[in-house]
Amino acid sequence: MPVQLNDCPVEHVLSIISGRWKIPIYRHLYKNIEPVRYSELLRHLPSISKKILTEQLRELEADGIIERKIYVETPPKVEYSLTSRGRSMIVFLDKMSEWGEKYIYSEKK
Repeated sequence: MPVQLNDCPVEHVLSIISGRWKIPIYRHLYKNIEPVRYSELLRHLPSISKKILTEQLRELEADGIIERKIYVETPPKVEYSLTSRGRSMIVFLDKMSEWGEKYIYSEKK
């Protein structure tokens, strides 16, 4: 039985970004101003399988974080980019990064 989300905004955000590859995908799309092709994402994330990359991209698209543009040509061409909602995530991801650094370095003391 799937877990049901309640009205907690933090749980909702975590459900959007959870997944081993979502943050690395997000980071690569954020760093690139131009849209990124599927094959480029595969090259950038050599440990990911095609199946998992496709699943993670579909979830990010369903959540409105990325958009997919399909070009009708032979061979087919698909590009991914962040939506404005996706770009707005950088603010809290930076804060999470700051907290993570503090946590990691406080553990080493």
